[in-house]
Amino acid sequence: MDDVGERLERAIGALLDRRAPTASICPSEAARAVDPENWRDLMPDARAAAGRLAAAGSVEVTQGGAVVDVSSARGPVRVRRPR
Repeated sequence: MDDVGERLERAIGALLDRRAPTASICPSEAARAVDPENWRDLMPDARAAAGRLAAAGSVEVTQGGAVVDVSSARGPVRVRRPR
């Protein structure tokens, strides 16, 4: 994993830490935190970071409220702490 991936993982954790335990974030929030100017370019990396954290059991990736595998999910996803 490269430095950007690590920074995105840390950003996801930090954003979730600042939210209520039941809240979720969009991966774009982590991308914006890492690079406010070029965040769109980081979206594939942000989704990959969420996937790594989900595989480790640190987060869940959801779509329409249901837990999904981010690698096969199409469209917007959310990231939350496991429930």
